[in-house]
Amino acid sequence: MTSARTAVNRTVLAGAGLTLLTGGTYLAAARAPIADRLPHGWPAPATDAVLLDSGTLADLRAQGWWTPAVITAGVLATVLLGWWLLRQLHPRRRARLPLAVPRGDLRTRALEDVIAERAMSINGISRCRARLYVRRRRLHLHLHLRIWLDTGTAPDTVIEQLTVLSSEAAPAAAPYEIDTLLRMNHVTHRVQHVR
Repeated sequence: MTSARTAVNRTVLAGAGLTLLTGGTYLAAARAPIADRLPHGWPAPATDAVLLDSGTLADLRAQGWWTPAVITAGVLATVLLGWWLLRQLHPRRRARLPLAVPRGDLRTRALEDVIAERAMSINGISRCRARLYVRRRRLHLHLHLRIWLDTGTAPDTVIEQLTVLSSEAAPAAAPYEIDTLLRMNHVTHRVQHVR
């Protein structure tokens, strides 16, 4: 689904860019000093002409189809662009990773919960938040661990155990490789103020 959306976005942007580039090139080249050197069939307007003069515009507005056509085109463009915008803002679902075993997949949320529970079972850690980010093309997972240490716990005492925890999670996500980013904080105790 994501690759299809990316392909549609790139196609629309490329089409709009090509249209604007072609129109801009025509408008710039037809009035520039190089207008004499344009290809044989290239239409070149007169030097005092404008792209759409007031007489031509008045003639178009006098036609019976002009107003409904402009309103319809405006409504269609608004609806299509609004629909496209809303499709970009869809809520992201948690990734499911296809595993090496047949018909097997892994929910990243489940692996995050297990890693967080295992980290909180380590002495000196009071809270843990784990988040997995998937890079499908490279078969890489980025594990972001945020750890809150108990007061008086030195970071050196838990680093080795967290490294073991990260290496234990790697076989569960095979064939993906896990890179871990660790962030540590100490739990702060707020002092109550007396008034």
